[in-house]
Amino acid sequence: MATPVEPPNGIHIRGKHYFSMWQTLFEIDTKYVPIKPIGRGAYGIVCSSINRETNEKVAIKKIHNAFENRVDALRTLREIKLLRHLRHENVISLKDVMMPIHKKSFKDVYLVYELMDTDLHQIIKSSQALTNDHCQYFLFQLLRGLKYLHSANILHRDLKPGNLLINANCDLKICDFGLARTSNGKGQFMTEYVVTRWYRAPELLLCCDNYGTSIDVWSVGCIFAELLGRKPLFPGTECLNQLKLIINVLGSQREEDIEFIDNPKARKYIKSLPYSPGTPFSRLYPNAHPLAIDLLQKMLIFDPTKRIGVTEALQHPYMAPLYDPANNPPAQVPIDLDIDEDLGEDMIREMMWMEMLHYHPEVVAGPMPVYS
Repeated sequence: MATPVEPPNGIHIRGKHYFSMWQTLFEIDTKYVPIKPIGRGAYGIVCSSINRETNEKVAIKKIHNAFENRVDALRTLREIKLLRHLRHENVISLKDVMMPIHKKSFKDVYLVYELMDTDLHQIIKSSQALTNDHCQYFLFQLLRGLKYLHSANILHRDLKPGNLLINANCDLKICDFGLARTSNGKGQFMTEYVVTRWYRAPELLLCCDNYGTSIDVWSVGCIFAELLGRKPLFPGTECLNQLKLIINVLGSQREEDIEFIDNPKARKYIKSLPYSPGTPFSRLYPNAHPLAIDLLQKMLIFDPTKRIGVTEALQHPYMAPLYDPANNPPAQVPIDLDIDEDLGEDMIREMMWMEMLHYHPEVVAGPMPVYS
């Protein structure tokens, strides 16, 4: 549980109060009353809270020493910038970013999201039965959220079960946009990449420079397979092993199916793999609905140019009972996420402060008043 504590220096700041959770100090706005810690990751600690002003339950994520690592700081800035523009029922909503006391020297960042009950990774791991209706509904919501993101020119690039939050009534929301990117206008996308390997599309494993929305579709296919089989489909130990696992299931690729590989070394590696006839998905998932198998096959196609698109996937007969094109408006404007990767710490901090101001129009420049 959250334990109220005295501020570290004994000085009370107006509008803030202090709690200790999992040996971590939370300095949060007084309108939020913490309930309990609910998660811990590389980024920091998440706790559930109640917003006293609205009576709404929220999740507060504390990112400790947010500027210590420049890559992580950029990741946080990117997520904040992006979520300010996104409004969709299958995308997590960022409700607030708390204003720190000192504009020039703050270290910790507190993000306030809507509260969800669990994530898809926990559900897949659990002993809870997953019916065809469950699989269909989860997949539908994931594709719907993705269609919205792609209409805003956004690639998520890190879709995996742990980044899909779920409520008790099976509502699904996509989260974690720290790796998301937009097209830079030249028809290409940035190539640096640290996404979870098991859900990574072949074109990324093969270092192809020119990739697009189909990388997210591949990840959705891997997640769909994991829903059907209750375990990861391609749990590779490293990059080359990952490719080998993919070829073992999909079968050896014909010459015309590897034309997209623009890296000669990568193409040579694929050709050097021993022949595999592949394993039909119907054999891997004997209890799955035949239409589910058909859609899965269309998502997990090695050549990204032949992979099904998100809109096509939503129009597939497996999704037909749920999909209503009229109820799927695109994002209002394409979003530009081009942030200079070489920004220094002070500039990233300044940009983050400017983002925070969008949530706090009442704040004017300068530190908050202090009383002891």
